[in-house]
Amino acid sequence: MLLALLSVPGWSAKTLDIYFVDVEGGQATLMVTPSGESVLVDTGWPGFDGRDAARISAAAQKAGIKKIDYLIISHFHGDHVGGIKQLAGRMPIVNVIDHGRTVESGANPEALYKAYEEVAAKAKRTTVKPGDRIPVQGLNIEVLAAHGQATTRKGKPNPHCAGVEQKAFDSTDNAQSVGVLVTFGKFRFLDLGDLTWNKELELACPENRIGKVDVYLTTHHGLDTSGPAALVHAVAPRVVIMNNGEKKGGTPSAWKIVRSSPGLKDLWQLHYSAAGGSENNTGEQMIANLLGKDEGHYIMLSAESNGKFSVANSRNGLRKNY
Repeated sequence: MLLALLSVPGWSAKTLDIYFVDVEGGQATLMVTPSGESVLVDTGWPGFDGRDAARISAAAQKAGIKKIDYLIISHFHGDHVGGIKQLAGRMPIVNVIDHGRTVESGANPEALYKAYEEVAAKAKRTTVKPGDRIPVQGLNIEVLAAHGQATTRKGKPNPHCAGVEQKAFDSTDNAQSVGVLVTFGKFRFLDLGDLTWNKELELACPENRIGKVDVYLTTHHGLDTSGPAALVHAVAPRVVIMNNGEKKGGTPSAWKIVRSSPGLKDLWQLHYSAAGGSENNTGEQMIANLLGKDEGHYIMLSAESNGKFSVANSRNGLRKNY
């Protein structure tokens, strides 16, 4: 029955549906609201014969949408913005959201940014700052971080900050990531892009400026350059989604931080990690793509405004309620 449900547009007119599209270690997170508006965070990689744009388009088709109303580009790296021109060739993009110009120089960063600007020129472009809200009907999408700055909203003292250490300064565009908190009634979802360790600490210490969330998309694909326990344990997600690839993301120390988070019920992964081994990877039934040939299976989340939600694996039809 679940497979049948996944093959038709939407699960319910009253739910927020989120498709975690497999772009093999990048990000493409598609949200579809009860009113039918769409929000996409990032576009995956370029090349591969348009693989990632095709997978995003397929998810959009399943959701019954024909355009991207809001495209949030977290930052200007190839695994996040690379697929934008190929996606724009498949479906209209109405609004684009960014943190401002890339802070990196050189041939590849400039080429990625130029490709973005070519698409942005044909849409309505907005550069955001912490505290801004993206005007999507039925959702509250608050910008927590952008262009190296963090929200200044008040929070509660965070006991998990005791003894926390910072890491080396990150000068890449990762640290400039647009990070958002998505609220649908009582349901809360956190996506911080590839925001790096020290920048995340600005959101969590000495005050937790985010609060608790229901679902957390692992920052930076579950690499240990992001995801400090001071943040992960403070937001205390019930469910974590790891957007890793077979050979990218899912650092063992990052896994340990996630697994020891208070209140965690389940960890879902887009890929089995070849380096993680059985001691780190989550249960096989909650992994969308196993070792070997990647088939582009996705994870889908369907949330109700009362805070209840379901997560499903398109590979095997497993669905769990929370």
